[in-house]
Amino acid sequence: MAKPLPAPFDKQKVVAENRRARFDYFVEDRLEAGIQLTGTEVKSLRQGEGSIAESYATVEGEEVWLINSHIPEYSHGNRLNHQPRRQRKLLLKGREIARLHGAITRQGLTLVPLSLYFNSSGRAKVELALARGKKVHDKRETVKERDWKREQQRLLRHNG
Repeated sequence: MAKPLPAPFDKQKVVAENRRARFDYFVEDRLEAGIQLTGTEVKSLRQGEGSIAESYATVEGEEVWLINSHIPEYSHGNRLNHQPRRQRKLLLKGREIARLHGAITRQGLTLVPLSLYFNSSGRAKVELALARGKKVHDKRETVKERDWKREQQRLLRHNG
């Protein structure tokens, strides 16, 4: 019997999406994590600014960190403004952190952020994925499949 699909996360306002991650990695498992932000970072994200394109997450001891994510400085911030590319702590339960640490060390998986969003209660969340890197021939297959689906849609539109 097939494994049931997990319930999708409650994404109200998506701020940043890492579309390249689905091309570069096989996504094996997804989880939602809170993110520890300062006030000016939240205000900047609410304006729709931010990027997680080149970012990744790492487990260090009992903590998970989001590295290389870019949240630009808030335009009306003063001397208390934040650093745009600082490391940000991700908020997960201890059991989840232990599971991630085991998957990364034993199975050679990578923690990749897929999207940064606000949920229905207004909290900033990060959708993380345990992913396995694709080889060059896998990426070629993905491109072929995407082009074929696009061509199918085009044919259906004109001949359908």
